[in-house]
Amino acid sequence: MSQSLERGLTVLTELAAGPQTLDQLAHRLGVHKSTAMRLLRTLEAGRFVRRADVHHYRLGSALFDLAHRALEDLDVRGVARRHLDALGEVTGHTVHLATLDDDQVVYIDKVDSRHPVRMYSRIGRRAPLHCTAVGKALVADWPAQRRRQLAERLGYPPLTARTITSAEAFLAELDRVSALGYAVDRNEHEDFIHCIGAPIRNDRGEVVAAVSLSVPDVLLDFDGLLGFVDELLRTAEAISAEMGWQRTTPDRKEP
Repeated sequence: MSQSLERGLTVLTELAAGPQTLDQLAHRLGVHKSTAMRLLRTLEAGRFVRRADVHHYRLGSALFDLAHRALEDLDVRGVARRHLDALGEVTGHTVHLATLDDDQVVYIDKVDSRHPVRMYSRIGRRAPLHCTAVGKALVADWPAQRRRQLAERLGYPPLTARTITSAEAFLAELDRVSALGYAVDRNEHEDFIHCIGAPIRNDRGEVVAAVSLSVPDVLLDFDGLLGFVDELLRTAEAISAEMGWQRTTPDRKEP
C-alpha cells in the first residue's frame, strides 16, 4: 500500500470517530502540519472530507454515497426489506438486518420501533460478535474448527455484567444457538436492551445475514421477548426462501 493511500485511509478512520483538528490529524499521522494539510485538501476536493468549522474536519458526502452504494449492492438487503417491515409491524419493536464483516457485525438495514422508548442504532454501525444476537446467529453453524479459530482470535471486552468474556463460554453459547435455531442477547451488549436473532441463508444453505428483534427491557421483559421467537424464525425463513434456500433440517429444538 502506498504511503499516501495509507495516510488517507488513516485520516478517514480517525474522522469516523468524530471531527478532528489539523493538529490532531497531523499528530496521529506522525507528519508535519503542512503534509497533513496537503492530504486534507486532496480529500476535501474529492468530497471525502469537509470542514466542520474553521478548525475541525469531518467525513464528507462522497464517503456516505459510496457506503450507500455498497449497501445497496447487497442482494439480501433488497430481498429482506418487506419482511423486516412486516416483522416490525407485527411486533412494534426494532428490527435489524446484519451481516458479517471482518469478525464484526455490521447493521445493513433497520426498522424503527413504534414505541417512544427506542434503542440507539444506525445502518452501517458495527458491533461485536460475542455479545449480540445477530453475531451469534451469523457464526453458530460454522464447522467446529472454524468456530474455535474465530473464538480464539476474538477479544472479549466486558460491555455489561452479562457479557461473555472467554472463548470457551462463547463456543458453548454457539452450541446452544445451533441447537435452538436462534440466538439471544440478554443485556450482553447494552445493559438495558435484550435481543433475539436468527440466521438468513442463501441457496447453498450458507448463513449470509441475520435478522433480530431488539427491545428495551423497560418495555418488555426477556420472557415476553421470547414470545416473538416463532415470528422471528418465520421472517428469517421467508427471507431465506427468497434467497433460494430450501429447508433440509428438522425444526428447532425447544429450550
